[in-house]
Amino acid sequence: MNWKVLAAGALVIVPLIWILASGFGHDPHAIPTTTIGSPAADFALTSLEGDPVQLSKLRGKPVVLNFWSTWCGPCVGEHPLLQAAARQHPEVVFLGVLYGDEPGRARDYLKRAGSAYPTLVDESQRIVVDYGVAGVPETFFIAADGTIVEKVSGGLGQAQLLAALEKLK
Repeated sequence: MNWKVLAAGALVIVPLIWILASGFGHDPHAIPTTTIGSPAADFALTSLEGDPVQLSKLRGKPVVLNFWSTWCGPCVGEHPLLQAAARQHPEVVFLGVLYGDEPGRARDYLKRAGSAYPTLVDESQRIVVDYGVAGVPETFFIAADGTIVEKVSGGLGQAQLLAALEKLK
């Protein structure tokens, strides 16, 4: 057995195993956010129905801001949950923001799946950048004073949604 080859191989393989093993226990989808506790970026967008919506004009009311797309499986999965929550919590303003999708496709989807709140069109994708959206779905929970109190990356579950809505109170 050639001990030099074995030692050289160990010098390469052991650090690689250590690097790979150090990732265990960390959620690769969990993206750290600095937005919690920060003021929500203001925006003025138009809904799919052509109505203007400006976030700063909603000050005084809590807001749930959901970035979504029709091609996104988790977005489609959480849609009924968000629709029900919007109906059950009229004191909270729910808004959707279309992400990387065609408004016509979104209108067709919402005709089939239902819509309890407006979906906004951000053609320039500026709001996506302002909020640091890395992918969809992402949902921001904005307190009545305009501060972001929670951010959920990925599809929302019932318990997660209720806990985040509780933080808005």
